[in-house]
Amino acid sequence: MFQITARLPDEVVSALDRAARSLHRSRAEVVRQAIESYLEDFEDLSVAIDRLRDPADETVNWEEARRALLAED
Repeated sequence: MFQITARLPDEVVSALDRAARSLHRSRAEVVRQAIESYLEDFEDLSVAIDRLRDPADETVNWEEARRALLAED
């Protein structure tokens, strides 16, 4: 496992410490979980953007989708 160093503003460190105390976790664990969560979101967004940019990917008309979603059974 690698160790990294980051410089953070005082207010971010204070918020990090509050979160760590509240979660009964170490700073390192909160930072690790936050980075993992960010990277998962980043991957999902990257896939979504790639799909939006793909001209071969089928698109759905918003009004048609809205009607289908709001249709009552």
